[in-house]
Amino acid sequence: MQTLTSRARALAPGLGVALVIAAAATFLSEHYTAPVMLYALLLGMAFNFLMEGERTRLGIEFASKALLRTGVALLGMRIGWAQVTALGWGPVVMVLLLVAVTILASILLARLMGFNPLFGFLSGGATAICGASAALAISASLPAHERKEQATLFTVIGVSALSTLAMIAYPVIAHAVGLDNRQAGVFIGATIHDVAQVVGAGYAISPEAGDTATIVKLLRVAMLLPVILVAGQITRRQATEGTTRPPLLPWFVAAFIGLVVLNSVVAMPEAVTDGANDLSRWCLVTSLSAIGMKTQLGDIVKVGLKPVVLMLIETALLAAMVLAILHLHLV
Repeated sequence: MQTLTSRARALAPGLGVALVIAAAATFLSEHYTAPVMLYALLLGMAFNFLMEGERTRLGIEFASKALLRTGVALLGMRIGWAQVTALGWGPVVMVLLLVAVTILASILLARLMGFNPLFGFLSGGATAICGASAALAISASLPAHERKEQATLFTVIGVSALSTLAMIAYPVIAHAVGLDNRQAGVFIGATIHDVAQVVGAGYAISPEAGDTATIVKLLRVAMLLPVILVAGQITRRQATEGTTRPPLLPWFVAAFIGLVVLNSVVAMPEAVTDGANDLSRWCLVTSLSAIGMKTQLGDIVKVGLKPVVLMLIETALLAAMVLAILHLHLV
């Protein structure tokens, strides 16, 4: 008991600061309609100096890792079998193909542009699945390397900014190319990165478009499971000889799977699922605040323009594929 109390006291200062920054980011997001993850990152980076203090460092490290994995595990409560089959198998097959093609193309482009292919896996997965949440989940499953947190931060900033722009531009594009309400919902749900922006753009068109967009988006969120399983296998294969290999299923991935199964076979009360989703969001926002505190602005500036180009290509490729599928009436 004394050890647990001592541990809590050691973590409290850094963890408390991360929670305060997360609360501030949430307040700003609710009042100025910008992605909460982006605010959390930027505010966290402003408090980078706290990583130099002995009192706060341990809690910041805890928030950036343990809370991140807890938030990823709780994402499983968003997904259930009924959501996957609600629109029929056409959209399911479409989402499978979109995610696979986007990630593979991103890995190839990253290699051609001189980046670590894992950056392509990370940014492609974030673009294809669910933006900042997917970036954090995939990053937690990929092998450690010296620029991993920098790559994660850049990916979160990129997908958050692009998702906000898409929320404004994609309804206009849907109208311009003559999509009906259902098609517009499929387009919005299959292309915009973050769930909140999908909801905003979809219901800005019509209730039918908003409902369709939300369900298609949840299909993309469901793809997080196989993608983080693949990321975990990459981590196992890259483990150096003589070191302990990571488990086949890290605890947070196993918990994620368990919650998906539970949510599929048991009719969970809405209060439970809403509570789990809120707790997941708070864990992810707090962990992102801590990751921001561990990063200096100069580290982001050094990245240059090439990663921006990569993420723009990924986003444009995803939108072009969906428009082509809708034009050919394949879904």
